[in-house]
Amino acid sequence: MEVILLERISRLGQMGETVKVKDGFARNFLLPQGKALRANEANKKKFEGQRAQLEARNLERKTEAQSVAEKLDGKSFVAVRSAGETGQLYGSVSTRDIADLITAEGFSINRNQVELNTPIKTIGLHSIVLALHPEVEATVTINIARTADEAERQVKGEDLTSAEAIYGIEDAPLSDEFFDEDEEGEENA
Repeated sequence: MEVILLERISRLGQMGETVKVKDGFARNFLLPQGKALRANEANKKKFEGQRAQLEARNLERKTEAQSVAEKLDGKSFVAVRSAGETGQLYGSVSTRDIADLITAEGFSINRNQVELNTPIKTIGLHSIVLALHPEVEATVTINIARTADEAERQVKGEDLTSAEAIYGIEDAPLSDEFFDEDEEGEENA
């Protein structure tokens, strides 16, 4: 099916382009969301009449997204989750969790704007890309830890995926005070 794009869509085209897409993509996503019109003569005339208005609306959304991106870019958010000693989470952090975390800090983000290919299943610092507008992206860091104290330690660069690091145990060589000389003598006799 051929459609006229009413806004820029990544990996598809710019506003005003006529592109060929699969029928299901057009019927189920582009047309209901108001992102495209079917490519026929009547709709081409309708688009040309509304072009200036659509470009102005797109520019307004883009500048709004850029101002939010400037505030968000490089920010760090902490998520406290329960995890095993190896750093494996007892669940996962999904796009919805990340959107809720950022929204709790006063920003308006939908889970659709969070670009996450696979759910996060380990503790640590994770870099996440937010698509605030088809032409504007921001990168934030999500710090996933078991406690707020561990989150601070991770920011300093510590790796908390071993039992020694978690509990603060240092590898010290065993000294002579752990061995009783009398026990050694009894074993040899």
